[in-house]
Amino acid sequence: MIRPNLDTYGFAEMKRTAIIGSVLGGSIAKRVLREGLRPAKRRRAVADGMVDGFENLGPLFVKLGQLIASSPGAFPREFADACLRCLDDMKPFSAAQAKATIEADLGKPISELFLSFDDEPLSAASMAQVHGCVLADGRPAVVKVQRPDIARRMIVDLRAAKRLARTMEKRSENARVANAEGVVRDLYEATVSELNFLIEADNQTRARKNLEAFGDNTNVAVPEVYWDYCGPKVLCMERMRGVPMDRFDDIRTAHPEPEILIRRLVKAWMESVAVHGLFHGDVHAGNLWLLDDGRVAMLDFGIVGRMENEWREFVRALFYASSIDNDFRPVARALRKLDLVSDDSGDDATIGRQLAVALGPVLSGSLDKLDLGVVSARLLEFGKRRGASGPQQLILMGKQLGYFERYAVALAPGWKLGRDLYLFRNIFADEVAAKTAELGLELPVD
Repeated sequence: MIRPNLDTYGFAEMKRTAIIGSVLGGSIAKRVLREGLRPAKRRRAVADGMVDGFENLGPLFVKLGQLIASSPGAFPREFADACLRCLDDMKPFSAAQAKATIEADLGKPISELFLSFDDEPLSAASMAQVHGCVLADGRPAVVKVQRPDIARRMIVDLRAAKRLARTMEKRSENARVANAEGVVRDLYEATVSELNFLIEADNQTRARKNLEAFGDNTNVAVPEVYWDYCGPKVLCMERMRGVPMDRFDDIRTAHPEPEILIRRLVKAWMESVAVHGLFHGDVHAGNLWLLDDGRVAMLDFGIVGRMENEWREFVRALFYASSIDNDFRPVARALRKLDLVSDDSGDDATIGRQLAVALGPVLSGSLDKLDLGVVSARLLEFGKRRGASGPQQLILMGKQLGYFERYAVALAPGWKLGRDLYLFRNIFADEVAAKTAELGLELPVD
């Protein structure tokens, strides 16, 4: 797919900018007038009005709301909470449109591709919807179909949003602090990749292979991609049946030890971050399921993170210090490699002690108190004092741990991620084996 230029700004973008401003302004005004003008209510009304506008403006702004909802530490609490609405399903498009997209993308009629195809979608999201089907060879599957004309609409919206973000940064200190234009650029990068489902299919296939690398993640699943039924706008995969992880009552009823479900998911996910470098970048509840067979599954690899080797070294050093030896000197060395500390900032021992004070209590606490937004902010502050740039590669990782936090509060209260040796069994194999023997611990067996 050719990458469209984000900086293009023509008549379509000018028109859309005016519409966006009008819709957002009108939505906020309606909420404020309805809720009243007292400061606390006004803040909530502004947030709700903004999200009303997002929903009216369509897929790109719903996706922006999802990004904000997954980053509560980076935005005002009222705004992040209001944006949780954007995680709900969107209005589906017609089965006829879905079938037309599939036939155009795969070059065959529906009757040749499938023994059966469900007209009623299983779910509908900002960029695509999912239909159940049975392949011609009898395998049950699901097929993800891109929304009609979504690429053109989203690119125009992104260009308009970028212009608005630039204007907001000139007028608002909050917008500058939140890096509004940078948020739009990040959304653009994610959107360009998501619009080509062959990229997602490759991400999912790699993630499934990585999951099997150590042979012990047998209770965690990633659906198999059926490549013969995939194209740029169509993604077909193994069908899995279960319930989303945020249906807490159903999860507790279905599984006697819900805590182990979260631990298995985070273990597999942490390995993807610290060992493989390719990790799921959107683990909201619709993408994490407890399957009917008792396994937990990660679904939808449209958004992934890619942790380069030096960042993986940093992540490993960070969690080694928190879980194994409380020595933050290797963390200081990893930060130095990333240019997050300057040569005149002190030796590794000095910086390590400072990091231990800043990060140790956060990492060693229970997950419901682990906020990677706080970790990122402290590292950012740590770097700024030394004239360094912020840890951008950590932000997406932090967002996902924010999601895991929500599940842990309900299903594993008191669980301490940074101290759980089970999570690091494959990352620090020898050290974890020695530590568990020393402490007389038994780790879960998968």
